Amino acid sequence: MGKIKTRYVCQECGAESNKWLGKCPTCGEWNTFVEEFIDKPVVTKSVGISNNKKPVPLSQVVIDDEVRYKTHMKELDNVLGGGIVKGSLVLVGGDPGIGKSTLLLQVANTVGMSGQKVLYVSGEESLKQTKLRADRLSIKCDQIYMVSENNLDYIVKYVEELSPDILIVDSIQTVYNPAVQSSPGSVSQVREATATLMKISKVDAVATFIVGHVTKSGSIAGPKVLEHMVDTVLYFEGDKNHTFRILRGVKNRFGSTNEIGIFEMTFKGLKEVLNPSEIFLSNRPESAPGSVVVAGMEGTRPVLVEIQALISNSSFGTPRRMAVGVDHNKMVMMMAILEKRLGIQIGGCDAYLNVVGGMQLSEPATDLAIVAAVISSFKDKVLEEGVVIFGEVGLTGEVRSVSHVEQRIHEAIKLGFKKCILPKGNLEQTVSGIELITVENVEEMLNYLF
Repeated sequence: MGKIKTRYVCQECGAESNKWLGKCPTCGEWNTFVEEFIDKPVVTKSVGISNNKKPVPLSQVVIDDEVRYKTHMKELDNVLGGGIVKGSLVLVGGDPGIGKSTLLLQVANTVGMSGQKVLYVSGEESLKQTKLRADRLSIKCDQIYMVSENNLDYIVKYVEELSPDILIVDSIQTVYNPAVQSSPGSVSQVREATATLMKISKVDAVATFIVGHVTKSGSIAGPKVLEHMVDTVLYFEGDKNHTFRILRGVKNRFGSTNEIGIFEMTFKGLKEVLNPSEIFLSNRPESAPGSVVVAGMEGTRPVLVEIQALISNSSFGTPRRMAVGVDHNKMVMMMAILEKRLGIQIGGCDAYLNVVGGMQLSEPATDLAIVAAVISSFKDKVLEEGVVIFGEVGLTGEVRSVSHVEQRIHEAIKLGFKKCILPKGNLEQTVSGIELITVENVEEMLNYLF
């Protein structure tokens, strides 16, 4: 019997080494090398996505009408760009218990009720466990075929027998190819399984959803090539202790990226939140210093959320800075602008910033609202009711123009706001139903508000 050969593979980036290493020299992560057997050659089928190997001129490529399956969930259809594209490969990632399996089971029900055949492959739960969840969600569609399987060869066989329109694999980290000598969830197994599912998706025109686990840092576990191979990457975000869930599209070959869909987790499954701005502002306190409403954008959707700031005297030698929902460095930069350009001495105070509702705001248009919230808390003065703010702030204190102004203003009007503070460069025409107040710099805004 020959000697069994092994190698060590980084589970983060796929780098290989002949010996175990504490730190991966490629990605810099610690304790990610896992021993894998290589005593047998890896035999894999061709993963080509087309049987036509002959190159053709671009002008002769025939484009058929894009077939989409409607999920009848407006929030999900919006994130996908108008529905599930036939033959697409979609990766859904998220924390454990966030609701990925629940969402996909509801999707299977809605498309199944429309006449499409769905094959749901569960690699983590038995059929009885999946059935219990389906009963809780009141799902009784006969077009959904369930199977509990991890072996990739059997999954391919079931697809060939049933010829489904939709294939759901939950999850990709549990699927293994018998020809690959490594454990399920390893870099090699995830890569080979995804390549096989990609071939099924493209050659057989089967819309495929695969569930991916995430690491403690929040990225999808497995090689980065996994996200490059798929057509669409969706992240399911939210706190398990809160009811709201955010489905964010970070890659989409068939639609816009950075779109979001907002859901509420209930006992009977996920419920769409069609007006997130109203939900996020429903419990906003009245006459509270440090509370400001900002008109943000998530993809092409305007969302009004509340930013709260708390500035207090520090009892430590080094003041604390804490930000939730916005970049910590952005808050520090806005405070530095106030201290340098306006002479407001807040450098020795503790500063806390929070975006209500669990939203993550990263666009520059939130700068002006952050400044207003910080000053409102520092001076302990309440902002005027019915005011919404947005604008980018430069390091010299100037207020710069932002995009999607009309959408932001119309969302504010819809929710009953009477005044809007915005950059002067964005004012092109008056809008009925709301008073537009333009400012060129931070000092003008503070003089108006305080």
